[in-house]
Amino acid sequence: MARKYQPGIVLIDAGYGNNTSFLLELEKRQLKYLGGWAKNRKVTINISENIQQTIRLDELAQSLPQEAFRRIKLTLDKPRTVWVVTREVEISNLKGKRNIAIVMNAETFSQATDIDYFITNVSTSIVTPEWIVNTYSQRNWVEVFYREATRGG
Repeated sequence: MARKYQPGIVLIDAGYGNNTSFLLELEKRQLKYLGGWAKNRKVTINISENIQQTIRLDELAQSLPQEAFRRIKLTLDKPRTVWVVTREVEISNLKGKRNIAIVMNAETFSQATDIDYFITNVSTSIVTPEWIVNTYSQRNWVEVFYREATRGG
């Protein structure tokens, strides 16, 4: 940042995404991020205009109807299909709203064997289920390249 470089987005795994102090530091530097999040994190959602509910992410995922999730086909080296829902939420210790996403490998919570949770401070006008999975899939390429580079090929 001292050299005036500013990434378009910082992609972080849940080890960093679950660290609220770290997220606040990114925001203080006016950086946009998309990161993994633990299933036991609590969010506050609007149930109606005057009613809010604080709920764990995994409980929120389980409570959503099947129709809430959008089917997304990822065209990676190994194409796969995921089901994604996004929501604007409030999080304790973070002022304002953030967007979260729940990404499953099946169309229902009970059928899913792999469920990922994400948080971002990117504007709701940009955050879509497609944007979440396509943007975060770029993080995996960094890890693939790192593994190949450190193995010597």
